[in-house]
Formats: sequence, structure tokens, C-alpha cells
Amino acid sequence: MPLTLTRRQTLAAALAAALMPRPGLAQEKREKIRQERRKVAEAGVTFRHAQGAAIASTDWDFFYRCYERTHLEHGNAPYLQRDFFRRMAGTMPENWLLFIAERNGKRIAASLIGIADQVAYGRYWGALERVDCLHFEACYYQPLAWCIANGYQRFEGGAQGEHKMARALMPVKTTSAHWLAHPSFADAVEKFLVREGKGIENYMEHLDARSPFKA
Repeated sequence: MPLTLTRRQTLAAALAAALMPRPGLAQEKREKIRQERRKVAEAGVTFRHAQGAAIASTDWDFFYRCYERTHLEHGNAPYLQRDFFRRMAGTMPENWLLFIAERNGKRIAASLIGIADQVAYGRYWGALERVDCLHFEACYYQPLAWCIANGYQRFEGGAQGEHKMARALMPVKTTSAHWLAHPSFADAVEKFLVREGKGIENYMEHLDARSPFKA
């Protein structure tokens, strides 16, 4: 089974990092979080959110504009098309939470969070304007605040990104199962995964040593 790393916060860690950083979080990390949130607020950016059926079709359209723009700006075609989100809105609307950032009455960015069983899963996002630290506010701090207000127990920050550790999102190992039809190819992959597993264990130890929380 391949191993990947995701970033997770429990309710306690979310409260610590997003709103009222606890003493266990290193002082420089707490101040960094405050500075990031302050930059966005001082730039005149505000947020609103909508959940489930309350997400209007125009909001879905705006989200996709942001999502597509951001992918293209990074040289990548968006791997999900507008029709995917249209079907999600139609078949499982209760599992989506949308945050929209506004400035001077104009929508400038959006982040989309999956929600189920008291867990929030981040996130798809995009922006039409550049604002310093907007990504962190839209993708981490706003969803975390919503989770706390609504009694959610966990926030999954998504795969990869060592920068997330500075915001109290610690890595968690996950597994995935795959079946390969070609015997020789399957054998080669299995041997590689044995080596990769040892590498991930070492990597996890390295990351744990860099934890933003005080010992």
C-alpha cells in the first residue's frame, strides 16, 4: 500500500493555531499566525460562507473561475471541470462548504471545503487578485474558525506542504490500496514500496523533530 502524508488538526490544535494560539505553540509561530491574519484584515478583505444548498449557482461559477485561474497561472490545466462541481452541487450538496473573500464589495477569491461526519477536508481554492497571506486565511484560518464554531472535531489540511507545519497542521500517514494487473510491474512496485516505507518513516521522524509545538 502506498503511503502519503496529509496534514491534520484536531479541534484543540485548530483552536490553538487559528484563533487563540495556546502556550504550547512556539512563540514565533503564534506571532506569525497573528501577522498573517492581520495582513489580510488590514488589506480590507472580508469573508462570507455558504453551505450545502445555500451555495448559489453563481457562487459555484465564481469558485470555478478562481480555481481555473489559479491552476492556469501555475502552468497546470484544472483537473476537475465545471461539470464535476455542478454534479456535486446537485447530488451531494450537504457535503460542501464554500468561503468567498471580498474586498470593496468585489469577490476576489474562494475556497471549497468538503465536510462529512464532523470532519472538514481542505480544499480547492483560487483567487482573481493577489493579497498577501490570502491563501492561508481562505484555506486554513477561515475553515478552522468555522469548524470550531460548528463543533467539528477535525480539520484535514490536505496532502503535502511543509509550510503547513508552521500553522500547526502536523503530518499524518495515510495509506491507499491499488491492484496492478501486470505481475512483473506489481512486483517492482511492491519492492519499491518497501524502500519508500523506510524513507517515509525517516521523513516522519525528521518532521516530528521540527514540530512547531513546544516539547
